[in-house]
Amino acid sequence: MSFEYLGGPGFRAMLVAAADHLEQNKDSVDALNVFPVPDGDTGTNMSLTVRSAVKHMNGVIGDSLSAIAEAVSFGSLMGARGNSGVILSQIFRGLARGMAGKDKVNPSELSWALQEAVDTAYKAVMKPVEGTILTVAREYARAAMHAARAGSDCLGVLRAALEHAERVLERTPEMLPVLKQAGVVDAGGKGFCVLMNGALRALGDPAAVEAAAVKKTPGFKVSEDLGEIKFVYDTQLLIRGRDLPQEVIRGALGEHGDSLLVVGSERVLKVHIHTNTPDRVIGYCLRFGELSEVTIENMKAQYEGLVTAAGERAAENVADPVLPETIPVPEAAEPKEVAVVSVAVGDGLVKILKSLGVDEIIDGGQTMNPSTAEIVEALNRVPAKQVLVLPNNGNIVMAAEQARMLTDKEVCIIPTKSVPQGVAALLAMTPGQDLVANAERMKGAINRVKTGEVTYAVRSTTYQDVTIKEGDIIGITDDAIAAVGADFDEVLAKMVERLVTEDDEVITIFYGSEVDPARAEAVAGRLREAYPDREIEMHYGGQPLYYYLLSVE
Repeated sequence: MSFEYLGGPGFRAMLVAAADHLEQNKDSVDALNVFPVPDGDTGTNMSLTVRSAVKHMNGVIGDSLSAIAEAVSFGSLMGARGNSGVILSQIFRGLARGMAGKDKVNPSELSWALQEAVDTAYKAVMKPVEGTILTVAREYARAAMHAARAGSDCLGVLRAALEHAERVLERTPEMLPVLKQAGVVDAGGKGFCVLMNGALRALGDPAAVEAAAVKKTPGFKVSEDLGEIKFVYDTQLLIRGRDLPQEVIRGALGEHGDSLLVVGSERVLKVHIHTNTPDRVIGYCLRFGELSEVTIENMKAQYEGLVTAAGERAAENVADPVLPETIPVPEAAEPKEVAVVSVAVGDGLVKILKSLGVDEIIDGGQTMNPSTAEIVEALNRVPAKQVLVLPNNGNIVMAAEQARMLTDKEVCIIPTKSVPQGVAALLAMTPGQDLVANAERMKGAINRVKTGEVTYAVRSTTYQDVTIKEGDIIGITDDAIAAVGADFDEVLAKMVERLVTEDDEVITIFYGSEVDPARAEAVAGRLREAYPDREIEMHYGGQPLYYYLLSVE
């Protein structure tokens, strides 16, 4: 089967197969984390990101490549988790740009779209590093361009691109010394290759592409009797606004058609409906905020093979909006000046953060990686015009920055990489001061605190000339292995000894869910004897996977 063009059905099949293949192999990608810690999650984050893209793609009716790619872009944006997921969402965003307005692409157009995907991802990263997913994706696109110029069809382009990308992946340890020391290839690059491998398998399977072409979204029934199509216009759009009343909008639009779908958050809602009055639907939705991604398709014409009115903007479709008078528009509550949103996991840490003034806690789960959508929803829930965000994990900062761009609130991300840094930032916050002043104080505070974590190794490795065996207890400070041992109390003591200097005054420890309280207090007692001139604080954190979180200042 020749693939001189890639259309919507082929792209659908590729994404579904790619998502399935990564789901099956995510654990092996997770295991490539440079630090052999139990919450290595690159593969998991990428898998969840792609699953969100598939979910949104499944809401697209019809085979328009442009519409499918745009849904994938939006779904991956909202579902992005961790740095690897955010970069992947930017790749999909660029791919959608390259496929905009197209029902299918030839090999040259496909390679150009892949290059646009890479360019978009690079622009999203402040300081790109060679030997990462960006390098692998860049070389994938470059090989695709060469193959297209050599006359390959779409399948040949993707096959050549993957073969080259996999060779580049094997060379990532030579580009990034930390990978070479750990004896692994880049996890993000591996995840990318796993995805593309799954996609290529689907494109090479004509049955999979044909199945995607005939697959219909639930609720969309194509009848041989065209007269049975009661509502002609398939209408889809996004609403962006403040405190969007999802149930109110769903109730009002239900009177205008069927196959209604209203999903999203208080800031972004996706609307899908089959209707005979798209102007009224659009006019009503305009009442709540700005519209984008407006699409109206005539399903009768679609049935006959003529797709019309795709991608039209709201302003081009609405002359005199008809607004139902009976639907109340709720007024927003009076907001606070500045609120704080924080990521945390562990009931003890949650209580501590709330006691220090956090308004909204995002449950990061065991790996502490909430999606962009979850962060957006938290930003929208707090009754404030200005919001400070504490990611408390270096792998969440990019997702937080992405969420910041999806709300009209003024948001400042405090780049905390751990909960102890978050606590230090909160202690520096001054109630009554504005967002900028507090942000500067909090950023200064996190630079003054030294932090450490005690956990266990999930695989044997060598890192920075330190030999680690699977099951060893390891202490991590500032992206370095500070201590290795057989006992987590012993490793904690080594960590404190390494971090504390004569200028430090306070040592704070948060013990995890697997540490007995009596044991934790005994550890605190021994530290007080060893450091009589310092203030030792031991608190229950309840965090999983990490026996102790430590801060010294």
